[in-house]
Amino acid sequence: MQVVNPSTTNAYRLAYESIRNLILSGELIGGIKLVEERLAEKIGVSRTPIREAIRHLEQEGLIKNKRVYKPTKEDLIYSSELITLIESHAAKKAAENMTKEKLSQLKQILKESKNGSIDEIVSANKKFHELILAECNNPVMLEEIQKLNTVFYLYRRLLIKNKRPLLYEEHEEIYQAIASKNGESASELMRKHLEMDLKYMLRYSSIF
Repeated sequence: MQVVNPSTTNAYRLAYESIRNLILSGELIGGIKLVEERLAEKIGVSRTPIREAIRHLEQEGLIKNKRVYKPTKEDLIYSSELITLIESHAAKKAAENMTKEKLSQLKQILKESKNGSIDEIVSANKKFHELILAECNNPVMLEEIQKLNTVFYLYRRLLIKNKRPLLYEEHEEIYQAIASKNGESASELMRKHLEMDLKYMLRYSSIF
């Protein structure tokens, strides 16, 4: 039986979480080359956990060829098409199956997304979509969209930072369709909502 050194595990976890947060906060911008020595010095660990963390983040799609992943406009379009298919399906399933308890959670998340700091609204937006996505009850879909949404997180944060019009109102309409158990409407509203997200993402994509 192999004995795992706790200090080694902790160093890897620190490296992984630190680099991931640097990317998702926008401090490490898309396209920038990652230098192991500099990251090790900044985070306070050796190069080995940095190397392991980079390998893991490559599997998640946040890093590609030792650079922070910067999707092309085509990448955004293709990925958005898949996200839209899955989330529209999930919205329909949510309208059909979501319990009263989860509906109450969704309503509370909606309230949280109306006001607050950028970070609070970003968090509420993420929870809103995740709660609906969970209703698809399809582990293959959920695994695929988790990878895509990790990359899209930066762009969705940018949409909120730049006050993407009607974001709250569209969420409100989706919630009302789900609460009314109107699956077709919930699916169509989610599709339109994500298509508008893509429209604004393409407008801001040159920033990254």
